[in-house]
Amino acid sequence: MNKIFVTILCGTALLSSCRTMSNYERPESVSTDSLYRDTTDTYAVLQGDTTSFGNTPWREVFTEPQLQALIEKALAQNADLRKADLTITQAEAALKVARLAYLPSLAFSPQGTISSFDGGKATKTYSLPVQASWQIGSLGSLRNVKKQGEVNLELSRASKQAVRTNIISAVANLYYTLQMLDEQLATTEATLAIWGKNVTAMEKMWEVGGLTNSAAVEQAKANYYQIEATVPALKQSITSAENSLCLILHEAPHPINRGTFSGNGFPEQLKVGVPVQLLSNRPDVKAAELTLANAFYQTNVARSAFYPSLTISGQAGWTNSAGAAITNPAKFLASAVGSLVQPLFANGQLTAQLKIAKAQQEAALIDFQQSLYRAGAEVSDALSQYQARCTQEQSISRQVEQLQKAVDDTNYLFAHGNTTSYLETLTAQSSLLQAQLNLISTKFDKVQAAITLYQALGGGRD
Repeated sequence: MNKIFVTILCGTALLSSCRTMSNYERPESVSTDSLYRDTTDTYAVLQGDTTSFGNTPWREVFTEPQLQALIEKALAQNADLRKADLTITQAEAALKVARLAYLPSLAFSPQGTISSFDGGKATKTYSLPVQASWQIGSLGSLRNVKKQGEVNLELSRASKQAVRTNIISAVANLYYTLQMLDEQLATTEATLAIWGKNVTAMEKMWEVGGLTNSAAVEQAKANYYQIEATVPALKQSITSAENSLCLILHEAPHPINRGTFSGNGFPEQLKVGVPVQLLSNRPDVKAAELTLANAFYQTNVARSAFYPSLTISGQAGWTNSAGAAITNPAKFLASAVGSLVQPLFANGQLTAQLKIAKAQQEAALIDFQQSLYRAGAEVSDALSQYQARCTQEQSISRQVEQLQKAVDDTNYLFAHGNTTSYLETLTAQSSLLQAQLNLISTKFDKVQAAITLYQALGGGRD
């Protein structure tokens, strides 16, 4: 009997194609050459260096204690991240099931009967068998299913990493948004207070007569009300940003503790590393490749369905019934059966399933390539934006310095002579306010670009 089983197994192995036993390998058509655009600018970006900004631990990127506390709380409490952990648990259970498929199934099914013929003495029979069934399937089918389980587990972990990276970036973005809005609100309120004093002074000058005119007073009031209208809008934006951050923290809306905005916490030179690092660092790119690997093994499963499927079943136990005869005491009984099934015609289903699997694998390859190009574009965009905002910040800082001098000069000239009008003083102050707000926005844009680059390079990994 053992020789028959061995012969069946060897025959199955010879009939099976080695392609059903192959492992996934990254396609040669996937290339990372020139994935980033040339960024030879004032703020050079080092691409050949294997030290990537995305490999920096998030605590070294975001160093403010308040921000670190918020990120740690979000990583512990965020609903999406907790759901990702549950997805990993499900994938681990599915992989365990796939691994146990190599083992036979066992069942204990005791039976007993009592029968009597024409009022005669009752006859008792019983059977205490243990049944085993081992569905080996076609060679390679179980292996590929197990491989799919391993890939799905890695895919769920990559998905969790993507959620983690998004959470860190979102918390940092909202935190710096709040700081930026605080700075804009403080600048606006300080300017509003100055304008209020200026309007009062112009009204008195007009009442005295000769020092100004009604048109200048009305224009000053209009500018004051315009600035005043931006204050509630800024406060509402702060409340909305706080509520959004609380949602990420999985908490009810409440005020957020934060520091003051500077926009100078990031280096002027950022290292993006070699492009091939995106294949392992970016969780979405990694997930796309794992999806391709899953489709590869699904194609192997569909291909293995064309080959013989082996099933071995057996039974062993104690019984007092041996066919038509009834014996007592009980005797040991054992039996084993092996069956080999070779598909011949299945109404085209096997061929169709293989075509579907191949098409899905090709689509997964296209998605993988597209995700890689998308990652490269995001890195290039973030680099370009960061460099542009660094240059803009320098120019606008010089503009603010000049406008501050202009305000000081007009105030001095107006106070010590008739060489300038009060309206020119107000115009200089208005220009200064706009430049100050632009500088705050530019610094914030630079911070956002750095956060986007960190995320695009797969930063924030465990």
